[in-house]
Amino acid sequence: MESPIHNLPALFKQLGLSDDAVDIDKFIAAHSPLKPELHLADAFFWNEGQRQMLRDEILEDADWAEVIDQLDVLLRKGRSE
Repeated sequence: MESPIHNLPALFKQLGLSDDAVDIDKFIAAHSPLKPELHLADAFFWNEGQRQMLRDEILEDADWAEVIDQLDVLLRKGRSE
């Protein structure tokens, strides 16, 4: 059985956020750049459930880890770069 492949819109949907490309761009623009020393899950804009999901998936190197890393990069430099 193949592992599911997750993308950025699917992650946003999983986090309870809009998965529309324009909304994703707006979210990234509104919350970028994150400070280098700040862990993604510790950012102020997540609720507790979102924080827990982000932490757990990274710690377990789960299916979502790769796309969470992608979001982390985007929030540190912005999506257009």
